[in-house]
Amino acid sequence: LSGEAEKYVREIGTVATYKKGTVLIREGRLAEKTFFVLNGCLRSYCKDKEGKEYTLQFAIRDWWISDFMSIYNNQKASLAVECVIDSTVVEFNAKTLSNIFTLFPEFEAFQRRNLERHVVSLHRRILNQLQLPAAERYDLFTKQYPDVDQFVPNYHIASFLGITQQSLSRIRSERIKK
Repeated sequence: LSGEAEKYVREIGTVATYKKGTVLIREGRLAEKTFFVLNGCLRSYCKDKEGKEYTLQFAIRDWWISDFMSIYNNQKASLAVECVIDSTVVEFNAKTLSNIFTLFPEFEAFQRRNLERHVVSLHRRILNQLQLPAAERYDLFTKQYPDVDQFVPNYHIASFLGITQQSLSRIRSERIKK
């Protein structure tokens, strides 16, 4: 980005630190912000009718997170976003951030690459869920999110992988034996 575009991004973003457990986006409310993680870990999740949580994404350093369906379709959030550990983020008002495309057309290429990375990540995750055994999904998780398993509760990881906590424990113990 040009210096001018970078300056604008810094002006419209707000650096904020949140404690573990802070909910930044709530299901059922309009999502108005998007978050860029400087450090820490956030997760997005949804709940089924019985209240069971399903983790869709973890966001670690240099990742974006929000309920993009809510933002882009101007509808109530179907996801919640919370801090898994104490985290520092840059938060942006989504509408203000979208104005950057008019002011700085160069930002479109930057944002397109971010969206492409996000789409590829989601596509890969769907295929992995359909095609790979749980142990391989766990191995890929530990590569994509190094050290996250040190501070993220097992039930969040198991939910993300689409397995039970017992299966996750079994896989981990098998990895330790190797």
